[in-house]
Amino acid sequence: MSYATRLPFCSLPHLPLLSPSRMSATFLPALSQSDVDRAAQLIQEAYSPRATLGPAEQRRLQQELFEIQRRPEAWGLVVPFLAHHDENVQFFGAHTAQVKIARDWDSVPQDAVMQLRDLLLQLTTHAIVSGRNKVILRKLFVAITSLALKIVPSQNSQWQWDGWILSAASLMSSGGVPTEHLLDFLAIVAQELETVELLGTTKMKMQQSLLDAAPMVVQAIVSSINQATSAMNGHGQRNTRELDAALRCLQSWVYILRGDDLIPLIPLLIGLLTPPASGGGEMDEAAFVPASDALQEIMSKSALAGGSGTGSLTEPLLLWCAAYGARIVQGASEYVDAVSHSFCKLLVALGDHSTTYFASHIVSLQPVAPSASPQLHHLQPQTRAHLIQTFLRLLMSYTGLAGYYGADEDASEMTLGFWYLFQEALWSVEFDDENDENDLLGDSHGDFLHGDVPPGGVMHARSRSRGGQGAGGVNGEEEDMWSVVRAVYDELVKVLRRKVVWPRGGGGWAKDQVDKFQVYRRDVGDTLINAYYILRDDMLAYYLKDLQQRLAQRAEQDGWEEIEATLHCVMSVQEAVPLEDNVRLVRLFGEDMLGRLPTAGQDRVRRTTLGLIGTYASWFTTQPSASPSPASLQPGQQQQQQQQPSLLMRAVAYVASALTEPALCLYAANALRDLCDANRSALAPHIGAFAELHASLVSIPDMERAKVLQSIASVIQALPPEDAIPPVQAVASPIVEKLVRALQGSSQLPEEARALAIVQLQTLAGVAKGLTRTTDALLILDEPSSEEAAAVERLERARTDPRMVGMREAVYAAVRDTLGLWSADASVGDATSDLFRSLTALPADVTLLSLPPGPLLELVCAACERQITGTWIALASMLLNQLDAPSPFPYASSGTSTPSGGGVGGGGNPLKSGPSAEALALVGQVVPVLLRTALGVLGQPGGMDSNPDIVQAFFGCMDVVATRFVVAFYRLPPGALDALIGCALGGLAMQERYSVAATCTFLGALIKRTGSSDALSEENAALIGTHGRRIMRALLEGFAGVAPRSATANLIEVLSAIVTKHPAEARVWMEEILFADDFVDSKASPEAKRAFVKAVVGSRSPKRTKEAAQQFALVARGLEGTSFGYASAAGR
Repeated sequence: MSYATRLPFCSLPHLPLLSPSRMSATFLPALSQSDVDRAAQLIQEAYSPRATLGPAEQRRLQQELFEIQRRPEAWGLVVPFLAHHDENVQFFGAHTAQVKIARDWDSVPQDAVMQLRDLLLQLTTHAIVSGRNKVILRKLFVAITSLALKIVPSQNSQWQWDGWILSAASLMSSGGVPTEHLLDFLAIVAQELETVELLGTTKMKMQQSLLDAAPMVVQAIVSSINQATSAMNGHGQRNTRELDAALRCLQSWVYILRGDDLIPLIPLLIGLLTPPASGGGEMDEAAFVPASDALQEIMSKSALAGGSGTGSLTEPLLLWCAAYGARIVQGASEYVDAVSHSFCKLLVALGDHSTTYFASHIVSLQPVAPSASPQLHHLQPQTRAHLIQTFLRLLMSYTGLAGYYGADEDASEMTLGFWYLFQEALWSVEFDDENDENDLLGDSHGDFLHGDVPPGGVMHARSRSRGGQGAGGVNGEEEDMWSVVRAVYDELVKVLRRKVVWPRGGGGWAKDQVDKFQVYRRDVGDTLINAYYILRDDMLAYYLKDLQQRLAQRAEQDGWEEIEATLHCVMSVQEAVPLEDNVRLVRLFGEDMLGRLPTAGQDRVRRTTLGLIGTYASWFTTQPSASPSPASLQPGQQQQQQQQPSLLMRAVAYVASALTEPALCLYAANALRDLCDANRSALAPHIGAFAELHASLVSIPDMERAKVLQSIASVIQALPPEDAIPPVQAVASPIVEKLVRALQGSSQLPEEARALAIVQLQTLAGVAKGLTRTTDALLILDEPSSEEAAAVERLERARTDPRMVGMREAVYAAVRDTLGLWSADASVGDATSDLFRSLTALPADVTLLSLPPGPLLELVCAACERQITGTWIALASMLLNQLDAPSPFPYASSGTSTPSGGGVGGGGNPLKSGPSAEALALVGQVVPVLLRTALGVLGQPGGMDSNPDIVQAFFGCMDVVATRFVVAFYRLPPGALDALIGCALGGLAMQERYSVAATCTFLGALIKRTGSSDALSEENAALIGTHGRRIMRALLEGFAGVAPRSATANLIEVLSAIVTKHPAEARVWMEEILFADDFVDSKASPEAKRAFVKAVVGSRSPKRTKEAAQQFALVARGLEGTSFGYASAAGR
């Protein structure tokens, strides 16, 4: 049956079907025959399968072809190329038609547009009936859609193409185009119009054209499905390609079709899922998979998405799943074929679509009957509870597919997201106070594990108390629901524990398979967190019981894979476990469990155990601290103790025992760092054991040693400051000595010395981090307590101890010499940056090793003079901020001194009017250095464009100066500020967004801070008088297109600052600049410019300024009325 006899089409004047060689395109610009032949030759040379061209020759041919295609006369390639015998040339003919319509539309004479339409339809029809490749046909279908986008919304009275989709299909059908290709055309039309960005009347007209064609599309799809269904039942021969095309077309149109259009299609699609009568009960893969794909699209992207259509979509699918799902799942126990994989995707889509329905009706006994549709009438009625629980059991079967994910199956991972959505939906279920007893589960029982779900659908149903209310007055329906839900998630945690077990001996997997399985295990861990929110402590109880049983029953020859899987599951849920004493975890980290895990060999289970201990590090803070014991933490050394160690020390000892093993050292170092950081006070009494551990670090790699030293430093931090001096010396002195040795050996072995120096800098940074307390420093505006004041005084006394003063001086000297030698090295710069951030702190966080920011800032400036980098400038910004840091106790006595070498500092008031004189003096020294160095690089031709990282960091640094030390700019040598402003104007014209943003932030801060200071009134007048107009011009040209569009919001901030502080000058400047002859070319008309000026200076409202500037930027760039421009403005 031809398409034309099945469907009504809009009429279109009959066009005779001619071969391309006989079609005339004289109404279009044309190329000479020699150019056409040359272009065809280029295509054949460049894209022939037998071509053996080098990359350079390939690029040369492509460039020459591109130059021909971009010419206005390249329309002349379309017809001869489509008539060519070579498929590559044919493809370029179709591609040229698409590109020319989209990009060179102005080259088509207006009176030839309808001729172009007729020609393109004829060419497409001929290509289809001639059996051209589908890739070529797709290009032609896209070209037709592009042409419609030009004609249909147009106001030109000569261009008429009403009902263009129907008329194009009608013409192709009358030319003998098979149904399959017409459906492909309809699919591509929908796909193209879904992705194109349209606004206003254009969008409305194209949407209406789709809606007008929708009935015809639905009728075509229904006809193809009915024909296929009839063939499946033994009546006629099925056209598989036509069915595929129909279902692909449906997937493309689901976002267009109304719910009323889609609902009649659902029974037809479910009918395609059903085994054919002549198939012996086997699913027909050719029908099942595309029908499943179409249903998935309906559930995710159509008018029925988001849980709509429960009676017409959810429940019919649940009835079908109850009837046929078990048959598919049973086959998947050995092998997941295409049907089974598609069924899994269908279950996941149904779960995502109907999560709320499942949660709300999981215990409902309300019956569900199939519709009267012929495709569904044979299904048996069931209760909602039975259907939903059957669905959960089917999905659980895929979650727990036999075998290893990524090796034996790849479907189980798809189901994990549902269990999160289901858990979320369960918390949102609302219950009535009064429940109909007939709509709740009775006292029968079902077995979810083995799939024995009776028609009532009960799993572990509750025992009712009198009056239909559960224990504690809980709503009966709610109690029923949670009984069932707990049974489901109880099974889920068992299934997932089994799925994360590694194969014995690693299974011989390649690295990519190992990585894939590790990602899967992490995803399972996320799902287990959702299960924990349902099961709570019962989940830990199950895992701990499983662990205890496996440890008790384990034979010598058994592996540790099952035990490791359980440990992994417990580790995965840590973030959900409350931070409180927990008897389950006490057992886990006690002698009976942690004490029975291996301490030698067995890398995988030990690695997981180390991760488990590190993950639960903060939990140990809930346990009582044991008294100091003579325990040893030296790796590999047996402990001789007269009393049981605390859980914390047992965990620390287990971790320490792995430090000397290369395969575990990194994991052990990380776990030890987490333990020590979270349990500083509890571990401080055991500082002697950590001293022994420090002495035994000889064989530990450098990076891991740095983490261990950070761990030890964390414990030292909890000691009284005077008691911490010796251990700090013991830890830090060897590091400084190694750094000095590296410097001394730099002339003999420069690379080795540099590498050693980097390691020592990183290690010293780790120690400094460890010594920093974990609690956030807060600004205290009340009078400090006597204990707090005493603590500050004790720390200050300890810092003035000659040993610590000498230690800090040694650190400073070593770092100074290192930078003098290697400051130009990027790796040294990164390591030093991390060290400085760790060694400096706000006054409230000062440690025994903390250095004052001033001397370090001088080192950074010296490094910039040698070779300026973004790293050094960013570090200078941080140190400048710390120069103006508040005191920890602003109202404390100011009698505390600031010791030489850096101290806590005096008790200044954080509400002070400005920085100290000492800080201003230092800033006055370093800012000229930074300016001279940065402008020396950025002032070179192309310097700013070549160094966007330096531009961003530099103006970020200048912003700090403007915000905290603005007066320093007006104490610069003559011409220095002018040079800085000139550089900033260049920054506003850059095309790198972050550089423009940093520049704008600096200029805005400079204008606001200067204008807000009464003491700088003269400087403010000079700044605006000298540079105000130049800044305004750069801003306006930025709006007009010089600056990147994404930086518009940043430009607006500077404009708002000028308009707010200097409204009169802003009006004059804007009018002069916008209407000047030398203003940058833009699409903004004089009316748009006047409206912009009036809106900005008329209201002086930041909101109105923002709206006006955004609108002007769109108009000036020619983006007004486009979705591209609208989305950009809305996003800001």
